[in-house]
Amino acid sequence: MDNTILTVALPSLKREFEASVSALQWTMDAYLLTLASLLLLSGSVADRVGRKPIFGVGLAIFTFGSVLCSLAPGIGWLIAARVLQAVGGSMLNPVAMSIIRSVFTDPAERAKAIGLWGSVFGISLAIGPVVGGVLTEHLGWRSIFWVNVPIGLVAMALTWRFVPNSRAAAPRRLDPVGQVLVILTLVGLIYALIEGPGRGWDSPDIIAGFVLAAVALPVLIAVESRLSEPLIELRLFRRGPFLAAVGVAVMALAAFAAFLFVMTLYLQDGRGYSPVQAGLILLPLAVAVMASAPLSGRLVARYGPRPSLCIAGAGTAAGAALLLTLSATTPIPVIQVALLVFGIGAGMVNAPVTTTAVSGMPADRSGVAAATATTSRQVGQAIGVAVGGSLVASAALGPELVDATQPVWWLCVGIGLAILTVGVRTAARGAP
Repeated sequence: MDNTILTVALPSLKREFEASVSALQWTMDAYLLTLASLLLLSGSVADRVGRKPIFGVGLAIFTFGSVLCSLAPGIGWLIAARVLQAVGGSMLNPVAMSIIRSVFTDPAERAKAIGLWGSVFGISLAIGPVVGGVLTEHLGWRSIFWVNVPIGLVAMALTWRFVPNSRAAAPRRLDPVGQVLVILTLVGLIYALIEGPGRGWDSPDIIAGFVLAAVALPVLIAVESRLSEPLIELRLFRRGPFLAAVGVAVMALAAFAAFLFVMTLYLQDGRGYSPVQAGLILLPLAVAVMASAPLSGRLVARYGPRPSLCIAGAGTAAGAALLLTLSATTPIPVIQVALLVFGIGAGMVNAPVTTTAVSGMPADRSGVAAATATTSRQVGQAIGVAVGGSLVASAALGPELVDATQPVWWLCVGIGLAILTVGVRTAARGAP
């Protein structure tokens, strides 16, 4: 939920700290980048040290980071606290999946648990803006971080009481070189995308960011392909279903993050709605995700990932297409219909991605596969915030902002059609 709860509070941060759009993007992407960079490392450390203690430490760091976020005196301090918060967050997602796999030994029960876990992921993404809008309106933006504290404390107590400790029978070696190269690739790309509109795409540091990512990525692939236990298991990508799952995760979460980031700015800066009003307007999106995510899990369990992927792609494309005529006077019910349709697409995508990524994997590779799929989600969100913000960064408030949103909706339409194509191709004969 913390990935999206901040979204509705961004205009409040902009006013209080007189922050630029790029600074707002960094409050989101500092968290997402750190999370994406450290997920695989945290999973490896948990396999070696023990999943229960790492999960508990992650909750403690995340909770402490939330306190620091709530006390931040400036936008720079908030971004730094978000990095610390994400360090703790990186110890939660992959370790949670490993805990599920160790607790549920029966394949049928394990499949249900993984499906539920994937559904909760989608639901939590959607309810973040609604919760954030209510808290920001009535208690101020700092309250969206205070709410994490009691949740974190309760979770630590429940972890200590109920979660059994477990380790991998043969823990993987740490890969510091691969870790550094992952960070360089992501930071170079996201920095260039976020700062490009303000500094100029031909600015030396923006060009350097793109060059850094372009050089680090092939070096990362070359290094990882030579290791027996790499940070990123490149052999997994030889499986068509796994490659499709990772690709869909990146695309779907990029579309969701860009859509939500820009829609929030449109509602508050473009239309002048308060945070709670914006949160209520976004409610159909949350309701659709909450309803469709569990349904997707049941569809995947009964029919496989194909129906869910097709619905996800069609919903994403159709919802965004309904906004192609968006203006400063578009009736709110029309916008909410688009949000509802888009939310159905967003809610359907997580269960097939999670299931497809780990299904058919050997036991000693399933944890790495799940962690890689989770990382791809965070990478997709980081890219979505960076691209979506960059497309509207040069626009002023009001009509100019409304006009600047059009490329974002077209981008989401294209991503939805791409996901739909993957779903259809998955159903073709010989696709496995």
